[in-house]
Amino acid sequence: MAVPKKHTSKSKTKIRKGVWKIETNEAASEAFSLAKSVLTKRSKSFYYIADDESINPSESVSIRDE
Repeated sequence: MAVPKKHTSKSKTKIRKGVWKIETNEAASEAFSLAKSVLTKRSKSFYYIADDESINPSESVSIRDE
């Protein structure tokens, strides 16, 4: 015989949605903070070249010195 399913209460649904929103907001703020640090060149977790002038394709180093 068919038995009706138990329904999730609205309060539980709102709690779960609230937790999801909090987690996404934390991830978004962390990503934004990391992006700002990369743009201001103060990032501690990325390696990047500070000057565009330090790389010059015409002065490439050859592997063999012949």
